[in-house]
Amino acid sequence: MARMTIKDIARESGYSTGTVSRVLNESGPVSEQAVKRIREVVDKYHFQLNTNAKFLKQQTPEGIAVIIRGTNNLLFASLVERLQHQVEAAGYSASMYYIEESGNEVDEALEICKHQPPEGIFFLGSSRQNFQKGFASIDVPSVMVTNSAEDLGFENLGSVTSNDTQAAQFAVQHLLSMGHRHIAVLGGDRNRSQAAMSRFLGAQYAFFDNSIPFDPDRSYQQGMFSVKDGYEGMLSLLDRMPEVTAVFVMADVMAIGALRAICDRGLRVPEDISLISFDGISLAHYTVPRIATMCQDQEELTQESVRMLLDMIENKTPGTFRETSFRMLEGESLMPPVLEK
Repeated sequence: MARMTIKDIARESGYSTGTVSRVLNESGPVSEQAVKRIREVVDKYHFQLNTNAKFLKQQTPEGIAVIIRGTNNLLFASLVERLQHQVEAAGYSASMYYIEESGNEVDEALEICKHQPPEGIFFLGSSRQNFQKGFASIDVPSVMVTNSAEDLGFENLGSVTSNDTQAAQFAVQHLLSMGHRHIAVLGGDRNRSQAAMSRFLGAQYAFFDNSIPFDPDRSYQQGMFSVKDGYEGMLSLLDRMPEVTAVFVMADVMAIGALRAICDRGLRVPEDISLISFDGISLAHYTVPRIATMCQDQEELTQESVRMLLDMIENKTPGTFRETSFRMLEGESLMPPVLEK
């Protein structure tokens, strides 16, 4: 009989070569179920690990792809750093793939899988339409981070997200409870971004629940999640809606641009216009004034995402759909309207 290899053990045990390697090398966290099954196969064939092969395997850990949609998203930059650290601590390597916010993350994944399929894939920034059209061709365990995969119907696709709709509703409700009635919304393209659509719906629910009219054609400005589009979008809102006393911005990175636009028009935050945002990136703590924001728990998001993907890879579990917590950081950018405009 030919000499047994790690790939042979992986094939018979049903686990990846990376999981087999970690069991044999005792080099990383593996579930008890995986250890038991792999040890059974090892004992069955009296397998002995070649020390040279062991050395080589340690130099080429199994890879996980991280596809990031949007090159200016500061929240994603923070999440990527955390994901990379946690993935490598589990014995895998992480490869980053950045595409434009208007790009197709599923097409990017298909291209990656053509050359050398990774053990798993993280998607940061996702369009449900893209997944509905093309994800059926991908059989790699995958997790959407910050967007929900629920109801998409793919067993190998899970998600970890905060409840964007609920958080956005809370933000706009907070402005309404302070007495604001002329509220604008600055956000992303609802047709391209699941996050933008979810947060838009949350804002709408708050207006509807309080019987406050909301005309998206006049009071909503969309753009990319970037400082530049936040700046230009806020200028457009000020032109269309001079009576505005408050604005809900769908991303902190846009809110930084909006702050500058308000200042350039000779107005002040919060004395003339209150501002509340979304994400909780660290940079929002250092603006003047500090931005009030709906803060996503980044550590919880990444830990849950890594835990889910490794469980899918190593234990062959289907993807699940989890929601993490959010909270409001008060900041210094809110106050009741001084007078109706």
